[in-house]
Amino acid sequence: MDIQCRSCKSQFKVPDGKIPPNQVVKLTCPKCKNKIQVDTRPKPNAGAAGGKAAPQRNNQPSAGNARTANNKVMNELDKEGYDASDRPFDFVEAGTKTALLCEQNSDVLRVAKEAVSAMGFHATAPETAREALKQMRFHTFDLVILNEKFDTDSPDNNHVHKFLSRMNMSQRRNVFVVLISDTYRTMDDMAAYNRSVNLVMNTDHVSDMPKILKKGLSDFEFFYKVYREAQKKTGKT
Repeated sequence: MDIQCRSCKSQFKVPDGKIPPNQVVKLTCPKCKNKIQVDTRPKPNAGAAGGKAAPQRNNQPSAGNARTANNKVMNELDKEGYDASDRPFDFVEAGTKTALLCEQNSDVLRVAKEAVSAMGFHATAPETAREALKQMRFHTFDLVILNEKFDTDSPDNNHVHKFLSRMNMSQRRNVFVVLISDTYRTMDDMAAYNRSVNLVMNTDHVSDMPKILKKGLSDFEFFYKVYREAQKKTGKT
């Protein structure tokens, strides 16, 4: 969705499905701080006279997954009100790259922040899995760096990892996910495949994060180059 600030005329792009449907939402322009009102309610007579009805967005988790602890958290988040001012990168200027850093070790987090900043990413570092899930509900990040034990004692109970694993493929293929692990070897392709991530980085190699990220992202972009060119030609996402 394209949005323009009436005050400073700046234009921004909001990922489809990230603005709650059937509501009047107020956003804050990141440039001039003017309030922007976005009305997503259906227009009168929409779909009449042979026109197509507006697609309905469904952000509720499926009934089958609702029994899991991860979706219990998501259900709780769904009940909370939408406040754009509490969510970084709710709408960003076209072309802005964003990164989510899910790491609780301060030394590792510092290296990650420096690495992604040098590569031109705007980063946010949530302190808990709940905070990370809030941000991911309303924004699709270009890069996610996730410690396998982020806000948990067991990698199998990592809520952020589960959310990424269940993400719609049309969104997931646009997100580069790095899993920081104590057990897997750095750049182990089979481990990455098994854990449904794009790259694995062992904690022993965190100091080499800048060059590892650069190599991984370069391979990622090359792999999807033809696919994305086809997307642009067909206008599909």
